[in-house]
Amino acid sequence: MPKRRGKAKGKEKAQPQELENLPVLNLHAAAIDIGSQQHLVAIPPGKDTESVRSFGAFTGDLHAMAGWLKQCRIKSVVMESTGVYWIAAFQILEQHGFEVQLIDARQAKNLPGRKSDVLDCQWHQKLHTFGLLNGCFHPAAQIVPFRSYLRLREELVGAATQSIQHMQKALFEMNVQLANVISDITGETGLAIIEAILAGERDGKKLAELKNRRIRASKETIAKSLEGNWRPELLFALQSALDTYKFHQGQIGQCEQQIAQAVAQLPSRDPATQNSPERSSAWPAEEQKLSLLGAQLVRITGVDLTRIDGIGEQIAQVLVSELGTDLQSSFKTEKHLSSYLGLCAGTKISGGKVLKRKSRKVAHRASTALRLAARSLEKSNSALGANFGRLKARLGAPKAITAMANKLAKLVYRLMVYGKDYFDIGAQRYEQKFRLQQIRRLQKQAKLLNLKLVPA
Repeated sequence: MPKRRGKAKGKEKAQPQELENLPVLNLHAAAIDIGSQQHLVAIPPGKDTESVRSFGAFTGDLHAMAGWLKQCRIKSVVMESTGVYWIAAFQILEQHGFEVQLIDARQAKNLPGRKSDVLDCQWHQKLHTFGLLNGCFHPAAQIVPFRSYLRLREELVGAATQSIQHMQKALFEMNVQLANVISDITGETGLAIIEAILAGERDGKKLAELKNRRIRASKETIAKSLEGNWRPELLFALQSALDTYKFHQGQIGQCEQQIAQAVAQLPSRDPATQNSPERSSAWPAEEQKLSLLGAQLVRITGVDLTRIDGIGEQIAQVLVSELGTDLQSSFKTEKHLSSYLGLCAGTKISGGKVLKRKSRKVAHRASTALRLAARSLEKSNSALGANFGRLKARLGAPKAITAMANKLAKLVYRLMVYGKDYFDIGAQRYEQKFRLQQIRRLQKQAKLLNLKLVPA
């Protein structure tokens, strides 16, 4: 095999040497390589006899790590957002008064030379010293409990959904076609019939008497669907799934109480203190139509996000919990927010040539919520619904959903930063406005070609 050229080897070693010529921005900077069992901490040379020390992951070890960093006169610390292992270290260092910054591993992955945990933390410390690392977005500490409760509720709802599927499977294996005659087996009628079956009732006509008046299927159809094969192991599986479903429903109720308490503790944001205090006189009446939690969201944000078509209370809860209430301090402009959520086109240029314009793949709950809101605009008789229909016809559904989610993100930013109300002009007004824009565009092209448009 031919040997590597010395030029390439010298080029590889030149990268860390070039950093020495940069101005030092963070003189008292440290970096931590996060692990599940131990954390490696790197400090500038000369601060202590050891520039890299290892600490355990126990709480006492984290406090000892903070004490050592204080002893070394460290002020700023960076760490990678590795799984959930960084959370405890991040919170304890913040409690000790350090300026803690999360970094994306993709920003500092180009470590020159051989890779190890020790070299990783030293390389991150050197980059942070020269200010070459950008911190990841992290919501305010007061929003974190609200976000944690919402994420837990999402997991509980998913677990409850699995219990419903287990009930449906047990019923189908017994050839009880209840799910084919009523839309929801966990509704009033479905639960009443399932509980009666588990109590020992096998007569389909008596079970059909439990039908609610809102069920469209007749009692005869329901009684016919309840003729099954009552095997004991399947009845046990049905009972187990029902008990699990009820347990998760109770947990969801308790979680919602915690959510209400967490939101009630958040500070209010007076609409009159925002940049644009002009609001409609009907705004308090609109606030009264919301639920208790929705009214609390209006109180802490100063605006009603549900006035935007496609955004309901649950989506508004996700946006506030994931992005916080002070968007202007976290994102300079609405375009920065769209880029963070991966909803705008990402341009990749090399050698003056555009290589890719696709949006980045971002796994973020706020981005997913905005995409769901955009998807719901398909049948909306609003300006946003008409805009989505036009984009879908021209770009296709996937790109149209991303484009509308980008627009919704910008509307959310404008409402929460400038405090203005959102008013829907309607689909008809939007079509008229779009038609006038098309006419002006054609008139401009005709003028360039020395032609004149004549109305039909």
